Formats: sequence, C-alpha cells, structure tokens
Amino acid sequence: MKRTTRILLLIVVVAVVAAGWIFLGRGSGMPIVAAAAKQSPIDEFIIERGKTRLPRTYLITMPLAGRIEPITLEEGAPVKTGQVVARMVPLDLELDVAEAEAAVGRLEKAIAENDAKNVEETALAQAKKFVVSMSDTVKAAYERVLSGQAEYDYAEKNFGRVAPLAAKGVKTQDELDQAELLKIQSAAQYRQDQLVHSAMLAMEAATSLMPTMIQQYIGNKSLSSAVLEKQLAEAAARLRRITENQRRGTMTSPIDGVVLERFVTNEQYLAAGTRLLELGNLDDMEVEAEILTVDAVDAHVGDPVEIFGPAVGNPPAQGTVTRIYPAGFTKISSLGVEQQRVKVIIALDAADRRRLLDQRHLELGYRVHVKIITRQKDQALVIPRTALLRGDQSQWQVFAVRDGRAKIADVRIGLINDQWAEVTNGLAEGDLVVLAPESTLADTTRVAPEPQP
Repeated sequence: MKRTTRILLLIVVVAVVAAGWIFLGRGSGMPIVAAAAKQSPIDEFIIERGKTRLPRTYLITMPLAGRIEPITLEEGAPVKTGQVVARMVPLDLELDVAEAEAAVGRLEKAIAENDAKNVEETALAQAKKFVVSMSDTVKAAYERVLSGQAEYDYAEKNFGRVAPLAAKGVKTQDELDQAELLKIQSAAQYRQDQLVHSAMLAMEAATSLMPTMIQQYIGNKSLSSAVLEKQLAEAAARLRRITENQRRGTMTSPIDGVVLERFVTNEQYLAAGTRLLELGNLDDMEVEAEILTVDAVDAHVGDPVEIFGPAVGNPPAQGTVTRIYPAGFTKISSLGVEQQRVKVIIALDAADRRRLLDQRHLELGYRVHVKIITRQKDQALVIPRTALLRGDQSQWQVFAVRDGRAKIADVRIGLINDQWAEVTNGLAEGDLVVLAPESTLADTTRVAPEPQP
C-alpha cells in the first residue's frame, strides 16, 4: 500500500513539473494559430446569385385578325434580318385588296360621270333662248290685246251710231244687225286676246325659272362631286390600309438571332396581337443579379465583375456593371425572411460571352454567381479576417503576439472582405496576430504560436 502511494505521488510530481515546464519554461505558452500581417492586393465585393438574360427580345404577333399559315421554325433555329418567319394566308388578304380597289374604281367612275355637264349646259342655253322667245311672244300677245281693244271700241261706237239711225229709218235693220254682230265679235275677240296674253304671262313666268332650275341642278351636281370626292378619299385610305395589312401579313425577322420560343404551330384563325414567335440575339446576353439594397449602395456602374459557378466553369468570366435599377423591391428569401433587393445588370466581356456560348452552351435563364468588386487596392497591409474582434466600444481589435504574449491592440480597418482585412493603423508588416482567438484567451497571456494551416 505504501509502495502504491509512493508511485502515485511520483506521477503527480512529474505531471506538475511537466506542466511548469510547458507554461513557465522557455517554450511555454497557450498554443494558438497565428498569421503575419503582409502586403497583398485586396478588394471589397458583393457575391450574389444571378441569371442570364437578354436586354431585349422581339415578339412577332398577328398584325390583324385572320388565318396564319403553319410556322415551321423551331426553338433555337437561327434567323436573319428580313427573313420570313410567319405568314398570313395570302388569298384572304388578296381578296380584301381586290374589294378595296373595286370600291375606289367605282367611285372614280361616278365622279367622272357626275363631272360631265354637257347635257345640262345645252339645256341651260336652250332655256335661256326659250325665255327670250317667250318674252317676245308675251309682247306680241299684248299688242294683240291692244288691237282687239281698238276693234272692240270701234264696233261699240259703230253700233252706237247705227242704232239711233235705224230707229229713225235712216239705217236698215240689216245694217243694225251687222253693227251688233261686229260689236259682239269684237268683244269676244278682245276677251280672247286678253286670255291669251294672261296665259303668255304665266308661261313667261314659268319659263323664266328654267335657267335657274338648271343652274341649281348643276350646282347640286357639284355638291355631289364633293361628297363623292370624300367617299373616294375614304375608299383610297381603306385601300392603303388593306395594302399595308397585306404587306404586314408577311412577317420578317427584325434581327440576326435565334427563335427563343414558338407559340403557334398549325394553321388557325387568330385575333390581332396574338403572339407567334419570340426572337432574340444571344450575342447581347447579359447577367441580371438581385442584390440586397444594403450592399447596392456600394455598387456603381462600371464596377468590374467576376461571373462564376458550375454553369460557367473555369476560368470565371469577366463583366462590368452597366445598370443599377433606381427602385428596389421586396423579396421573401428561402428561409422566409423579407428582404429589400434591387436589380443590377452586368454586361459580359465579349470574348467570355462567345466562349460561354460556344463551349459551355450557356443560354438564357441559366443560374450563375457574380462577384461585384466595389473597391480594390493593388497593395495593402492585410491580415486574415478571422483575427478581428470587437472591443467594448465596438472598435476593431486583434490579439497581437509580442514578446511571446498575446496583447490586445486597437486597429483601424480599411477594405474588408470575407477572407482578408486591410489594416491602416495599429500593426506593421510582419506582426503576428492570433487567428480565431478563443474566449479564454486574455490580454498578456503567454502563447505558443503555431503555423497557420
């Protein structure tokens, strides 16, 4: 029993001596991993997911309601500027054009017929001559009335002379009867002349209206011509519209590109505006990323960008920020967190875009990752970011290894990313700093640095 106690006591002594040698001896101290501050390039960046897209696509739609011929182009098929990509049934459009042309021709003939006034002008000349003739006839009838009145006056006076003489026996009864007959005949002729004169006056009044009526008819024809001219203009405009529709019925590609999507295959009747094809130029492909608004304030148009990920392969592609949308939007993350994000458009380097299209077959809607470099320096004093910790006043601090001990040092940080931090004040090149210091590490603790793995 005593022997066992002595052995245990010897083991405890050896352990205490060993511990003292570790913590108090020449190589003693808490084991830590340290790294030296060094000169190195550094940049700040934003890493986010993105997707490929086109800045503009071109929709081929029905220009008007009608039947479309079958569309044979398939997705991915190349197209050239001016190439026919879809066509409406030509016969339907040709019939519409023929109908409109016939309407224009009919109105042109109607205007020509309405403008012909030879008959009316001849009738007007004849009417004017007839008016002059009627005026002369009225004058002759009036002179006949005057003549009849003179004959009646003479017969009446003659009867007045013969009647007393016949009563005295100077004139015979036969002479009296002749005088009376002459009076009656003269009176009847006078009344007849008056009636003829009155009739001639009425005919003259009616005849005098004939030139006016013909002139009014000619004037009405001029108004009809104006109406026909308007109808012709309307028909001509309809013809131009239908002719234009006939031209638009043959749809061509506005660009050199490919068919992105085909919406219609078979012949069918479609409404105006129905989508037929979507075209695009893959040489214009760019990347769209949705970054957090708190990060977007550091991004600027012209910032360099690295595009990487499985779809891109190695090496990463290069690009440039070309546009930052002015308005953000709310998006729910996969964890259900509400985030404010903003769209950023990135133009691919031309050589890299060509490589991705030819070698990686990268096309639209493919998922990539982007690294937007917001600030960078070619040379700076840097330390691993894991060496940083926050002090009581939220200032940046590190545990610097000096004289075998870990001492807390305040540092000023410049550029920082997820791996490195630029130190602008508080350290010198070659100074060792403790990486990922444990919570048990205290100021001035003796440490035994180990090389960074």
